[in-house]
Amino acid sequence: MARKKNRMVQEVNAGSMADIAFLLLIFFLVTTTIASDKGILNVLPPKVDPNVPPPDIQKNERNIYTILVNANDDLLVEGEYRENADGLDKDVKAFVLNFGAPDEEAAALYNSLPASLQAEAARNPESSDHPSEAVVSIKTNRGTSYEKYLEVLDLVKKAYFDIYATRANLTTDEYRALGGKDDAEQALIDKGKEGIAMQISIAEPDKLGSN
Repeated sequence: MARKKNRMVQEVNAGSMADIAFLLLIFFLVTTTIASDKGILNVLPPKVDPNVPPPDIQKNERNIYTILVNANDDLLVEGEYRENADGLDKDVKAFVLNFGAPDEEAAALYNSLPASLQAEAARNPESSDHPSEAVVSIKTNRGTSYEKYLEVLDLVKKAYFDIYATRANLTTDEYRALGGKDDAEQALIDKGKEGIAMQISIAEPDKLGSN
């Protein structure tokens, strides 16, 4: 009888597989960028001293652009009902750029604007006196959705950023991307905002269910 030959079974050496997997894990941990939600970046006012009465600020109603958002996410903009926020940024921009009763400083500001913004600027005596006086007021309801609040707030900010970007000779997205990392970026930021502060008032929400 023929003898059966014992064949050697070849095995893959997996002794270093654990080390390779560990190195890959470290690689991905080091190179992966984890996005973090920073929330809404707003500069809040300092805490009010309860022993000091609040200042009595007199503001003409025509200098306040009022936006109300009810519990159904419907809008009441300057007393007019809206089902959505379409075109809100353009209306806010027109309000901010109005020179209804400009003083000497506001007249100088108007003369410093690019021709495209001067063409958009109006002189409606029933709207804001000038950009330095213009305030946009946003008031929500405790039933207002967070998404609708952010949509309205972002459109109001976009109106300002459109103005700033034009003054800095940039697109709106380019201006919003500026971080002031160097003197050149900071100069562009300051050029856009000079004389036109982003004045947005966010009022205390109404009770749940009220309109």
